[in-house]
Amino acid sequence: MALERLFRRRRPSGENRDVPELWTKCEACGAALYKKELKENLGVCPKCGHHHRMPAAERVAMLADAGTFQETTRLRPLDPLGFVDTKPYAERLKAYQEETGRPDAILGGVCAIGGVPSVLLVMDYAFAGGSMGSVVGEEIARGVERAAEEGRALVIVAASGGARMQEAALSLMQMAKTVMTLDLLWAKRLPYVAILTDPTTGGVTASFAALADVIFAEPGALIGFAGPRVIKQTIRQELPEGFQRSEFLLKHGMVDRVTDRRRLKGEVVRALRHLHPGVPYGVGV
Repeated sequence: MALERLFRRRRPSGENRDVPELWTKCEACGAALYKKELKENLGVCPKCGHHHRMPAAERVAMLADAGTFQETTRLRPLDPLGFVDTKPYAERLKAYQEETGRPDAILGGVCAIGGVPSVLLVMDYAFAGGSMGSVVGEEIARGVERAAEEGRALVIVAASGGARMQEAALSLMQMAKTVMTLDLLWAKRLPYVAILTDPTTGGVTASFAALADVIFAEPGALIGFAGPRVIKQTIRQELPEGFQRSEFLLKHGMVDRVTDRRRLKGEVVRALRHLHPGVPYGVGV
């Protein structure tokens, strides 16, 4: 009887139940994955190679040389329209800020990437779906200006559902602002590398994300303006297999390279060293 009671013990619950904290399931193949191993593998499933979405801070740690990153993104969003849908925009902002620990949907700063002085900007999909409002657009514009002033390369990691509807036209204006600011970088022949991750859609794709000197995309990433469901409903036709995925865009010339995340930094460094005018051609490549 004692042995039977041993095997019929109640499973731990609440704070003592650590199984959900240790394991997760691959979104693609359904394999049970040890969270620590998945993180060490940069969020890439070791079973099927699926690239899970990656927190912005981990993106920075992956790309910036150790000990070189200095954060510069500190602007906080406002609510100029007093927007209310199912809840006030101000309340949504507060909730996202508490959840992510940052003021808006972007994390950026100055750093070195493979020894190349750079401005690194990473969009945070966990904050309002990485939507581009006034703060995101302004931080990108300021990052471009700083890169041009200090002779740095620009690297942007895009992850966005598009414009931020709660800011209406103010959000849409960021598309023009970010595109125009890039002229400062090009005038000094400084390199701009974009990394498109899952998802990169809407006004981000239609502005700065598609204008880089070199455009990398992660495997299987959804990249486009309108989503495939909206397009299908609009044109009333079946879409090609893999439509708007990074491999489809590579085949049709819209991205330069689809790169496994585990090799991404090396390829970004190679591009920066080839293109940056302050780095002798071929050094360290």
